[in-house]
Amino acid sequence: MLFIVSIGYIFLNKNEEIIIPNKAIRFRVIANSNSLEDQREKEIIKEKVEEEVYNLINGTTSSEDVRSLIKNNMESIEKIVNDYKVDYKINYGYNYFPVKNYKGVLYPAGNYESLVITLGEGIGDNFWCVLFPPLCLMENNKEDVGEVEYRSFVKDLLDKF
Repeated sequence: MLFIVSIGYIFLNKNEEIIIPNKAIRFRVIANSNSLEDQREKEIIKEKVEEEVYNLINGTTSSEDVRSLIKNNMESIEKIVNDYKVDYKINYGYNYFPVKNYKGVLYPAGNYESLVITLGEGIGDNFWCVLFPPLCLMENNKEDVGEVEYRSFVKDLLDKF
């Protein structure tokens, strides 16, 4: 019996690969370099663009609406980046993403619909998240929505042994 419980526990704790839905829209900011200054600039721009996009798409329920709102408001996103003394490129469309890990979940490499901001040479570490469904925007929302804990009844039962 202990053997079966042990095998079941190991099987239940196996990391699964979960794929972002096909209609997901990603967001990525690639830093000029890995210098402290360039990474800080990436973080500041990322935060300001996230705030702008959150205000634009808050309450939307479809990827079509999000896509339209982003495309129709590219000028406001560009204005944010223009406030900094850095060359940049902004692209909304299908962009290549290498393999990414988000909170322990592996997302495969590929071309994904996304808003990508490349700062300067774009050879530094990057930030990425999912705009729709709004995973990164919900995390950074200043409202206190509480934490959600997901649990498995079977795993909890097995943990007691």
